[in-house]
Amino acid sequence: TEPAKQINAKAVKAMKEIGIDISHHTPKMVDQYLNDEWDFVITVCGGAQETCPAFMGKVKHRLHIGFDDPSHAIGTEEFIWSEFIRVRDEIKEAFMKFFNVNIKKLNPKH
Repeated sequence: TEPAKQINAKAVKAMKEIGIDISHHTPKMVDQYLNDEWDFVITVCGGAQETCPAFMGKVKHRLHIGFDDPSHAIGTEEFIWSEFIRVRDEIKEAFMKFFNVNIKKLNPKH
């Protein structure tokens, strides 16, 4: 998929609210990672309106966890902001579950 030119300012603000600074991150083409070796590849694209990349190389586990793209939200600024918060919280919950089910059992000390 084609990355944005920069990270959405609302996403930066939403993450900063929970103590995570992504302001220095930059969107990247996924193509540069397609031939790398991975334990897990997790696609997060939303659905029919988005095309997910296909990692066909050295991948032990593939998983799709779809999320709405809050940058596509339409409505008042308040509603759009609430979508960024909702999706942020959904991502956090889904990846905590992923960690507890898939990663923690590999290294129970975490």
